[in-house]
Amino acid sequence: MRNVFSSMRATFGRARTVAAVAIGVGALMIHTAHAEANSRYAGFVIDANNGQVLYEDRADEYRYPASLTKMMTLYLTFDALSKGRIKLSDDMPVSRYAAGRPPTKLGLPAGAKLKVEEAIFSLITRSANDASVTLAEYLAGSESAFAEMMTRTAHRLGMTRTTYRNANGLPNSEQRTTARDQAKLGLALREHFPQYYKFFSTRSYSFRGRRLGNHNRVLGRMDGVDGIKTGYINASGFNLVTSIKRDGKSLVAVVMGGRTGRSRDDHMIELLQRTLPKASTRDGGALIATRPNTAAGLTQVAASDLPRTGPVPDGRPTRVMSADERIEMAYDTSIARDVAALPAPTARPVRGREALRAALVDDKPRQNLVLPAASSNALMPPAPIPGNRNIDPTFTGSIKAAATPVSPWVVQIAATPSASTSLDLLRKAQSKVSALRSAQPFTEPVSSGSETLHRARFAGFQSKDQAWSACAALKRANFSCYAVAN
Repeated sequence: MRNVFSSMRATFGRARTVAAVAIGVGALMIHTAHAEANSRYAGFVIDANNGQVLYEDRADEYRYPASLTKMMTLYLTFDALSKGRIKLSDDMPVSRYAAGRPPTKLGLPAGAKLKVEEAIFSLITRSANDASVTLAEYLAGSESAFAEMMTRTAHRLGMTRTTYRNANGLPNSEQRTTARDQAKLGLALREHFPQYYKFFSTRSYSFRGRRLGNHNRVLGRMDGVDGIKTGYINASGFNLVTSIKRDGKSLVAVVMGGRTGRSRDDHMIELLQRTLPKASTRDGGALIATRPNTAAGLTQVAASDLPRTGPVPDGRPTRVMSADERIEMAYDTSIARDVAALPAPTARPVRGREALRAALVDDKPRQNLVLPAASSNALMPPAPIPGNRNIDPTFTGSIKAAATPVSPWVVQIAATPSASTSLDLLRKAQSKVSALRSAQPFTEPVSSGSETLHRARFAGFQSKDQAWSACAALKRANFSCYAVAN
């Protein structure tokens, strides 16, 4: 144990004393005096076979992702490749904006061409900021639009505490994440795109005669490590997400806030060595799964709710989250902010958790407003439905009977503080989506205290498949939606 503690003190450097630790049979708690002195530190290790948390320290506190951001840039790139939207051989134009990103970068001039495959390798090895923006612009038209896509995708994956503002992780005070969320993304990359995940094991890459070495020095230091990504800005410290598969065991680990790249790497190796013996060899299936939606020809992501408790260092008791905090974690609170930003009939619009409760939990009587036939060029829908699922489990089995239009299934596209806004959204959707021409639009007010939200819904679906198909058509037209058993 003396050697263990000595190594840890060397890892993060500021702890002057280490308390003695009593170790029970079959258990080993990792002391983190080194991390206690580092306010930017966060750590998380999960067994990728069964979802058991093997180590966590400040795993849900906000941190800056730095170049871990590029994991999501690559996730969306792999998604586009798998759906045939782009090819590895595609030539992407390098814009003046992309070329002007600060290092590290490839240094391509504006007007140059960069292949998708070259960009992938350059992100994984050199962590090239200009290549990240080039991919973003190629996939979404602009980096800002791509960042919105990144955030929506993160929330669909269950990364509810993650917000992206750029494609590369360059400093932005609003771009933040957590260690647990980064573990979810690491798992998703492995599970959803095994055909492309192999890129992360690249040790070096020859780019037009230049050798690009991988910044991930843990590759090759420990048998079984196969990626994933490093990151650093001044505000974040040194970050690292690592995947290891060995002897039937599988882990994804996150270290954030290291003081140096070497100390971060050493701490990661130590975490893997301490937790790997506890890992299971029994694969329980995907933790962040995908399932085909054959009716819509799409792939729907089923977000995993990774466990919220696990072994913690001495002196840091496991914290049980309150019900309100779980609501915030389960449903993206930015939805409430977007809803509150719409025109409201009251002086104080519904905000925060109350808006989420009102939109997602219905335990009061209500009346319905049936939408008359009309056309409008009203607002597009606000933020995506929480989790972006086709079915919201909070509604299923909990919604009370009401005088809704006769329909076994309904599709909801929004919930706003204003009935007129909800009506406008319904008119807009019906005018854009031919599959809704025979559907019956209506609104449902739902109360929470003194506040009211108005659900914008379509009725007339006799089966789940019909509702899912309509929802898929809405999503293709850039409307958020989910199907509800009525």
